[in-house]
Amino acid sequence: MNITILGAGAWGTALAIALAGRHDVVLWGRNENAMRDAAARRENTAYFPGFALPRELKLTSDFDAAVTHASGGGKPADALLIIASSVAGLRPLLERLQSRAAPISNIVWLCKGFEEGTNLLPHQIVRAVLGDRVAAGVLSGPSFAQEVARGLPCALTVAAADASVREGVVNAVHGGNIRVYSTDDLTGVEVGGAVKNILAIATGVIDGMGLGLNARAALITRGLVEMSRLGTALGGRAETFMGLTGVGDLILTCTGDLSRNRKVGLGLAQGKALDAIVAELGHVAEGVRCAQSVRALAQQCGIEMPIANAVAGVLFDGDSPRDMVAQLLSRNPRDEFA
Repeated sequence: MNITILGAGAWGTALAIALAGRHDVVLWGRNENAMRDAAARRENTAYFPGFALPRELKLTSDFDAAVTHASGGGKPADALLIIASSVAGLRPLLERLQSRAAPISNIVWLCKGFEEGTNLLPHQIVRAVLGDRVAAGVLSGPSFAQEVARGLPCALTVAAADASVREGVVNAVHGGNIRVYSTDDLTGVEVGGAVKNILAIATGVIDGMGLGLNARAALITRGLVEMSRLGTALGGRAETFMGLTGVGDLILTCTGDLSRNRKVGLGLAQGKALDAIVAELGHVAEGVRCAQSVRALAQQCGIEMPIANAVAGVLFDGDSPRDMVAQLLSRNPRDEFA
């Protein structure tokens, strides 16, 4: 199968490494010098250092050539276009695709979050730019790029309304140490992927303040409730949040030392400024970007999300981590499942 991955960051590069041995894979990055260097060194030193790139993997900064590769020679079933950008980078890439004379089908994206300013989920951005004529979906789940690149076991979920997209992604990605499950619940999968990042920031604060494993378990569990509330309010199915892209991704991101969003929380607990934390990371922490959107959507939907709201307060309202904890502990008791 012809596969093109648009975005040579950590996750795009890791997936390219995992798939290159089984498919004809092209990895595109916008930085011409970085891609030329990666091709020469067989290592993406600029964005994902420390991992050898397979000889079979092609690298390019030529957008048109990369997208043409994913046309499948006129056979869409034989091709897949994977967008490995951040949520902020999704719309610009879609607009470049939209301007092409021959539209591409079989598109999946890897990003997790809500778009700043519009509060849209990725599939809503895709629909706004490309309309309903494109067969598209999201590939998500508990997955650290470093472990995927090392060939360690991983399970993901593809969500798409079109069964052919789900089948195509499973055929392309499932195999070796990667398992791929499928669902048609796009909204549920994307809400889980977005909200878990905010909850990981909260968990990092809890861990950074040394509040113990009991507190961490309570926060993750109550965070899952908040995730489910927002997801079902926006049209997702409750069972989705019990799966890989709900509780699975939540556990990984809240407890794994490789989690960028958890590192944000740890930094906040140490008294570091948000700008300094983000600069140290050197990568996008989507929980920071979408906290405002989640707070706004919760208010719009009339649902309670006290943990997400408290995180937004620390990030944007000047609240301290201690304020966050005190605010959560001072809430009135209630029925657990009300």
